[in-house]
Amino acid sequence: MELKLAIAKVDKYGAENSGDTVEVIERLNGGISIVLGDGQIDGRNKKYISNIVSHRVIEHISSGVSDGAAIRSASNSIFSEFNGRVQANLNVISVDLQTNRIILLRNTPAPIFLIDNGNVDCLTAASEPIGGRENISPSIIELQIEPDMAIIAFSDGVMNAGRNLRQDTDICLIIETLIDEEDLSARQIAELLLTRAIRLDNDRPQDNMSVIVLMISPLTTDNIRRINVSLSLDEA
Repeated sequence: MELKLAIAKVDKYGAENSGDTVEVIERLNGGISIVLGDGQIDGRNKKYISNIVSHRVIEHISSGVSDGAAIRSASNSIFSEFNGRVQANLNVISVDLQTNRIILLRNTPAPIFLIDNGNVDCLTAASEPIGGRENISPSIIELQIEPDMAIIAFSDGVMNAGRNLRQDTDICLIIETLIDEEDLSARQIAELLLTRAIRLDNDRPQDNMSVIVLMISPLTTDNIRRINVSLSLDEA
């Protein structure tokens, strides 16, 4: 099997930089973890907050701490440092090769979508942003790694796209339609979902938007690990 990961992001219209932070790290005992943080505070740089949250979670995971404990520890430290005034939505998706499992952790109202055998499940277990109080735990789901699985996660900017303009649509139906398309890559799905969200906001994103798509392919081409990055650079 082969893991394929795609991430697509866009800044809020008129913003200098994205308030979303997405980080990818290799796990201590094999595999990867993807962390999506979204700062939720008025009067403070949201990018600064999302960076702090994401990096603290990554620091714990990279040292071998379990994902859930890493999130609880980061949440408690943020609560202590900012006296509960700072909160952040958080998604962590881990592929643990030691246990051969995928771990999905949510502290956000945005759902995670699981695609397995052509079926789309919307995972919406109750959760709350981290940092608002002590001892906040994530919603956790563990799955056995299987071929032809896919995981889709996104920030609330994608989930809420079009609502201010009364253009709300069924994102689950959109994902089902994309999955029915033959041979779409993780990158294509991520970019199509992001493009849809941007269009719902009339090409002026009303919030920062991030989409993560992870796919498990049944075939492995070779044993080479590849990371491809494409980043738009503004002209000076």
